[in-house]
This record gives sequence, C-alpha cells and structure tokens, in this order.
Amino acid sequence: MVGGGGGVGGGAGYFGVLVSDPWLQNQFTQVELRGLKAHFMSMRREADNGRLSLRDLSSKMSRLKVVGENLSEEERASFIRDSYQNLDEDLDFELFLRVYLKLQAHASSRVGSTAKNSSAFLKAATTTLLHTISESEKASYVAHINNYLGEDKFLKQYLPLGASTNDLFEIAKDGVLLCKLINVAVPGTIDERAINTKRVLNPWERNENHTLCLNSAKAIGCTVVNIGTQDFIEGRRHLVLGLISQIIKIQLLADLNLKKTPQLVELVDDSKDVEELMSLPPEKILLRWMNFQLKKAGYKRTVTNFSTDVKDGEAYAHLLNVLAPEHSNPSTLSVKDPFERAKLILEHADKMGCKRYLTARDIVEGSPNLNLAFVAHIFQHRNGLSTQAKQISFLETLPDDTQISREERAFRFWMNSLGNSTYIDNVFEDLRNGWVLLETLDKVSPGIVNWKIASRPPIKMPFRKVENCNQVVKIGKQLKFSLVNVAGNDIVQGNKKLILAYLWQLMRFNILQLLKNLRFHSHGKEITDADILEWANSRVRSSGGQSHMDSFKDKSLSDGIFFLELLSSVQPRAVNWSLVTKGQTDEEKKMNASYIISIARKLGCSIFLLLEDITEVNQKMILTLTASIMYWFLKQPVEERPSGASDSENGSQSETISNSTMDDTASESSIDENGTR
Repeated sequence: MVGGGGGVGGGAGYFGVLVSDPWLQNQFTQVELRGLKAHFMSMRREADNGRLSLRDLSSKMSRLKVVGENLSEEERASFIRDSYQNLDEDLDFELFLRVYLKLQAHASSRVGSTAKNSSAFLKAATTTLLHTISESEKASYVAHINNYLGEDKFLKQYLPLGASTNDLFEIAKDGVLLCKLINVAVPGTIDERAINTKRVLNPWERNENHTLCLNSAKAIGCTVVNIGTQDFIEGRRHLVLGLISQIIKIQLLADLNLKKTPQLVELVDDSKDVEELMSLPPEKILLRWMNFQLKKAGYKRTVTNFSTDVKDGEAYAHLLNVLAPEHSNPSTLSVKDPFERAKLILEHADKMGCKRYLTARDIVEGSPNLNLAFVAHIFQHRNGLSTQAKQISFLETLPDDTQISREERAFRFWMNSLGNSTYIDNVFEDLRNGWVLLETLDKVSPGIVNWKIASRPPIKMPFRKVENCNQVVKIGKQLKFSLVNVAGNDIVQGNKKLILAYLWQLMRFNILQLLKNLRFHSHGKEITDADILEWANSRVRSSGGQSHMDSFKDKSLSDGIFFLELLSSVQPRAVNWSLVTKGQTDEEKKMNASYIISIARKLGCSIFLLLEDITEVNQKMILTLTASIMYWFLKQPVEERPSGASDSENGSQSETISNSTMDDTASESSIDENGTR
C-alpha cells in the first residue's frame, strides 16, 4: 500500500506463527502459515463444542488452495481414511498442517506436471504449489548474477557463485545481493548509501536490507504479495528464486518499448497501430518482433509463447539465420533430433556473441522463463531493425507527456502491489473493463463492491464493461471522489486524464483510511491533508529540526532537507547526516531525493515515487510520501517510538530511543491493513 501497508506486517516482526517442529515450519512461508492458522481457527469455531477431529477435515477443506480446488470432498475423505487409523483423534494445528501437506502432495501428483510449469514469470513469486525449484533456472540466474555483479566492489569477495551449490540462497540472506540486482535491472532504484554493507550484519541490519529490497522490488513492478523478510532470512529457495526471476525479467525486457528502441515502429504500419504497440506488455512486443523477423525468413507458423512453440528449435533456427546469416549452419534445419538442433542453435548464438543462460535441454523442454530470457538477449544483442528516418520522424508526432507516464507508472505499481488477480501492464488499457478497478476498490474498502452485478473477464459484450465501470464511478461518488461529468464509458474508452484523476483519488483515499484506522483518538473523524501537514511539521519541530513545510507544493521541499529531518525524527538512526548534501545545486537535490526514497523504503514505507517527484515538488507524490512516513511511525508500538512522541504529537522530544526500534518493522509479509493477500 502507499503508506507502508503493502510492505510491513504491522510490527509483527519475527514473531510470526511458530510450529514446534522445525521441519514442518520450513514447509510453509509465514504468509501461508498465517492463512492456514486463520483457516484452522475458523474451522474450530464452527465445529461442535470447538472440537475438531480428522473425520471433520474432508468437508471443511474445500476453501483451501490446491487441496480444495483439485480434490473432491470424497477424494479427500478416502485419502484421510487410508492414511490415518484413528479418525476421531483430536486435531491440533500441527496435525492439521501434516494432513494438509499430504493432501497437497496427493493433489499435485494428480494434477501431474503443473507444479513444474507453475513458474510463469510474474506469478513465480506467488505460486504455492509444491515448493520445487527448477535447477536449470537456478543455474541460469546464477550465471546472470556472476556476469552482471562479478565486478561489484562489495560483492566480488563472494562471487562467482556456484551453480550447483546453495551459495545463492546463503548470500541472499543478507539482502545486499538482491538490492544490487534491482539496481542492475533498473539503475538508480536504490541509493546504495542506504544498503547496509559490511561482512557481518546483525539481525536488524539484515532486516532493513530485506525491507528495502521488497519495497524497491514493488516499486519496479515485481509482485511480492506473499514474500516477507523472514523468507529471505530462512533462505526459502522457491521464494528467493521467484523474486530473482522477476527482477532479471524486468532487466531483460527493459529495452522493449518505443522510448528505448524507437526502431520498433518498423513492426507497425500506421499511427493507430503505434498506439496499440505502446500499450502492449514487453513480452508481447518481443513475440511481435520475433514473428516479424520469422516472416522475413519465410517461416510459416506464428510463435505465440516461449514454451511449446519453440521446443522443436525450428523458429530459433530461422530467427538466427535472418539476424546473423554469416554464422548459419545448413544442418541446423536438416537434423531430425530436436536436441541436436538445439545444440546447433546455441552454437550459432555463441558465434553472434550473444550471452546465453540456457542449455539445449531447456530449449527442448520448453522452459518458458529461460526461453523468454534467451529471446530477450538476442533482441538486446541484435534486433535486426532498421533506423529509417521516416519511421523515427513518425514517432515525434506522438504526444510525449512525461507527467502522465510518471503518474501512470506510480499508480500501476501501487495497484500491482495489492495482489489483484491480473497483473497490470498499462493502466489505460488494462483497466478498461472495470474488473481490476472493482478488485482494487474492494481491497481499499472491503465489502463496498456489489459482485452480483459485476462481470468477470474475459468480457465479450461491450455493455458489460460499461456496467462494471458504471459501478466503479458510482462507488467513487459514494467515497466522495470529485467525479463531475464522469461516466463509466469514459473509463471504457481509456480516457487518460479521467483514469489518472480517479486513481489518484483512490490512492489518496486508501492512505487516509489506513491512517484513520490507526489513529484511535480520531474517534472516527476523517483524516485530512491538513492533519498530515500539521503532524509532519510538529514532528520536525519537536525533534529540533530547522525546516518547515508550508504545503505539499512548497518549493523549498526540493532540497530534501525537510524529509531527512522528518525521517530522522521518527527514527533517529535512519539518516546518516554525513551523506547528506546541502541541496543547493540540481545534482545535490537529486542525491538527497534518492537517499530519502531509499531510507523511507528501508524503514518499511511502501512508496512509488521517483526522485524527480521530490526535486520538482509533485504535490500528489509529496503527500503520499509524508503520509507513508506518518503511517509507518504510528504503527510502531508506543513504547518503541522516540521518547516523548505521542499519537497526538504534543510535548517535546528528547533524543533517546529504545534498543529494539527496528526489529518490529520486519515486513514479515506484504499483507495490508485490510488483510488482503
């Protein structure tokens, strides 16, 4: 959530759900344990006289993922009968977990190979089907990390990592590697001055690195809905690997847009198609590009995925022949054995100087992640597109609105961080059927959506989309959004200005709700922007700071000093003042802004702004930043706040602070205040 809700598990720190048997504890993430514990408690509440036995389980497990979806009640009952003698035995939580694991394994063996393919990239981090990891994927990511971070000043003492060892999961426990990998994917995301780097980190320093990593991963578009800092500390392989694969994917697909690679206009015929191309997710653009080149090579089929369509290697052979004919080998297409063909394809790629992290077996087995990475590498290395002036000039006629694209990015990443059912690649396109907006409204204000009249995608009938969007507008009015002359059809038409205005009000409502729920003394009174402004000024004043904020568009905020004083007032250890500049030149302002964003994320604020939002004083983003810091602070147990700090912010502030300030910010899972997952 904007205000840290999406990144911090409400001060629960390391004290999650504990199970006495460490092996059993290790089979689940904290998020899964919490969900299962809640499920177990509600089954027990519903049971006669609060007693649960093995016999009751089969009928009560229908709501559980995998076990409930893939096995009927009868199948669950007969499996439990075959596995346990005494069905009337009292069921405690640990026995429930063991039964659940057995049923999960049984369900997965029935489903067959789905567990293997469940690593579809952006969902990789959230699959909970049997926690297997793909060794070939691990080897590929290790090679990638060795290649891109091998020369890093701090990490080179630990690299290269071994592909067949568990080095990767051990080194991930400190959080430094993942923070640096995020910066390789999207340079400048994390201010390296904020990463705790020393040979041996204590538990809260590690935890700060993980919190910084998770909040930054969300801010570049990763889905981290059920990964918490505890999962890194315990080295949970499937979750660590899932996050790494998302970060690497973002890096590899970074050039697949018209800003970075204007030559992509060659793929379309007229300006209407360009608009459509700009709204496609990068993987789809990569497929478009691949098919465009294959057509030149006279290849008849269309490639629609990076798995079954490329397994036989024929598409690759044609693609490389057209991009690098000088290295082509006639036997690549004539050999009968796909495995032999795959080997020849990789030789061809090597001769082109194309870095590759997959094996012939990965091609033949159709590993979607690794094949996508392979094609992205080929594209980065040699895209075979021409740089004709006429096409580039044609791009200049497209409106370049950096403000719109910056806001679109912030809202998109915020919505993706809530864990909706669909990943959003472009808010103007992906919200037009109204469904994701309804899901988001339901997370921000549970129970507000009337699902009976909503239509779930795919939606064939246009009027159903309009109905969904009409409900979105109606709920907006209920929540007192300013929506003069806005109709559902405006969203269906993809009206950019109106969609951004709606999303801003939704994001702002969300953070104000979170604050209202926390400030118990507000007695149900709404929190206003003025309350947030007053809170920030009184915090800075009471801790001896010199700066002041007149409003959220106060131009003096551009030097960053006010926010550094504010962060220092809520957590005296947060700011290393020797790294702060005076904020007089543009360069100094940028350095301070970058430091502020990373420190706030390291504390546990889930924020989606860019450093330009601070240096140019973007009123909306300044409000969300201030509110996020306030939300984080109010969530700390009172005894752990800097002494003198009270909820009502009166009284002077002395500089003492209790020892365990940081432990409790452990973002043990990204469950926001509404309990959404």
